[in-house]
Amino acid sequence: MPDSAAAAPPVDAMAYREAMSRLASAVHLITTDGPGGRAGFTASAVCSVSDTPPTLLVCINRASSAYAALTRNGVLCVNTLGEGHQALATRFGGRTPMDERFADGAWRRLRSGAPALADALVSFDCRLVGRHDVGTHDVLFCAVEAVAAAGEAEPLLYSERRYRTLPRVPRLGSAPSEPAKPSRALGARPVDAPMPALRSA
Repeated sequence: MPDSAAAAPPVDAMAYREAMSRLASAVHLITTDGPGGRAGFTASAVCSVSDTPPTLLVCINRASSAYAALTRNGVLCVNTLGEGHQALATRFGGRTPMDERFADGAWRRLRSGAPALADALVSFDCRLVGRHDVGTHDVLFCAVEAVAAAGEAEPLLYSERRYRTLPRVPRLGSAPSEPAKPSRALGARPVDAPMPALRSA
């Protein structure tokens, strides 16, 4: 009998992108500074790897304007965005010159020296400890060396090529709060904004 799996046509790249656009993902600014220069980009392809030791991964397109600086510096900060950060996410995800991307927002330094957004929901300051290339992207494995949580805004999400917000809900056992509001679309995807999962910058 013929091998049905071998006979099946490969998944079309555009069909794959369309399917992945339905996944809701958190929006982050990935920033770096050091010998390779200051750089940053908007990404949704970020996830936890382990908590012992604390490690996360970031996917970056090797054609990204931030790729050379980030890989040379070997450090980065993952700044998770909230409602009110849409304009900043668009700026870091477009073709804005690198220096202009940092013109807005209040920035600070944690341990690595990478720019940390002062009002990010949370910032993960990291050192690059591994890299694996897959297709057009590199998967960067990052050891988390410092964490700073400051923002209290609703999380900013990206789904179906739009920014959206997800309201906070009270933790179990906490005092009740206002009824949860439905997620809200905040605008269409800019030209170079992040695609969910395995795509960034």
